[in-house]
Amino acid sequence: MNPNLEDTIIAVSTPPGSGGIGIVRISGPKALDVARQIFQVEKNNPAENPRTLCFGYLLNSKIGEKLDAGYLCYFPAPGSYTREDVVEINLHGSPVLLSEAVKLGIEAGARLAHPGEFTLRAYLNGRIDIIQAEAVNDLIRAVSLDQAKISFRQLEGSLSKRISNLREQLVEVLVLLETILEFPDEDVEISRSQIKAGMKGLIDGVEQLIKSYEQGRALLEGLTIALLGKTNVGKSTLFNALLEEERSIVTPYPGTTRDFIRENINVNGVLMRLVDMAGFGLAQHPVEEEGIIRSQKIAEQADGLLIILDSSREESEEDFYLLEKFQQKKSLIVFNKCDLEPKIDKNEILKRYSQSASIDVSALKGINLENLKTLMLQTFSPTAERQDDIILHEHQKILLEKIKANLEKSGLLLEEGFSEELVAEELKEALPVLGQLTGEIKSQEIIEQIFNRFCIGK
Repeated sequence: MNPNLEDTIIAVSTPPGSGGIGIVRISGPKALDVARQIFQVEKNNPAENPRTLCFGYLLNSKIGEKLDAGYLCYFPAPGSYTREDVVEINLHGSPVLLSEAVKLGIEAGARLAHPGEFTLRAYLNGRIDIIQAEAVNDLIRAVSLDQAKISFRQLEGSLSKRISNLREQLVEVLVLLETILEFPDEDVEISRSQIKAGMKGLIDGVEQLIKSYEQGRALLEGLTIALLGKTNVGKSTLFNALLEEERSIVTPYPGTTRDFIRENINVNGVLMRLVDMAGFGLAQHPVEEEGIIRSQKIAEQADGLLIILDSSREESEEDFYLLEKFQQKKSLIVFNKCDLEPKIDKNEILKRYSQSASIDVSALKGINLENLKTLMLQTFSPTAERQDDIILHEHQKILLEKIKANLEKSGLLLEEGFSEELVAEELKEALPVLGQLTGEIKSQEIIEQIFNRFCIGK
């Protein structure tokens, strides 16, 4: 995306579909001129009354026909979202009317905005940095209130400030090293232990942000939790019970579920994608066999597993096979059908697979399901101790890992007695990577990766 900032752009900023209000946004040097050609103001002069709603009509000036009544608001540069002249026209939320307004605006000299171009201009014009720009899209697409709160704080600059503080710490360490180099004959009271302490603080701060990515991904994308077990242990019944709706077909016959079904639940602000799938066992039909193959692939790729055992039956080879095969993954052992007489040897299972938490439930009777959700959160989501500043995107994590590697290499050079000059040169390599993280140093690849995810009109 290579936007020409001399262009005036236009787009619908409200979501697709019908609604009470629809907003058409125009930004650029000719924003007010374009708006005046398509919107006839009846009261107030927007140029003389900026940031004031001015009543008027959407107008096809070629034929002198009024199409809708609404309000126009003018935001002069630089006090606007894009730091350019911006006009927002509020109309009734008819897709046909809004589309016509955009068409008239294009005929009047604007062009259709690219996805995310309004926010891109805000970034390029210095109103926000790249972290804040990305937070705009995260806030729009938030899947939970917790994620929305975090995205809003990042839009307000919390994460940017955290990165800025890391940069200041890095510069302080560099100043110490440069002072030693510039004044070798002076009695400068700077020790290597002092520099080591500064670098350790830097590494700890970067590492804390890297670790927060797992939490951020859980909030932004959700966690895939697969329900795993042999046939007829009650996977589909539990799936329906957690969703609180009859989503999977439940019968007393083995092999009912032959494909997989995926649905979302929100557990205390964390989105979890539950996957109900074919039970493991001896397939009676080629379709069932294919379902088992797919189940295995899904289980291998999932963020966590609910390994469901039927406590009313004795443990079987299939149960131990599943527990053994997936013991390296995050898992929770669910002893289902606790309302029936227990026959399974829970002590033996928990002794052999002590790394997994366990719980007794009855999916059919609804027993202990809330406790199961709490345990799922504790087992699969790293949000028990939530941070205010977390990273939500993999590219942020990758840049931070580069910074950490550079800092650790610098620390190793210092530890092994290399000169302050070599240590300083290695440390300086981290500065441009920090600049890429905030967008201070512009990376076309990162810019395109971020703004291509935006919708048109934002």
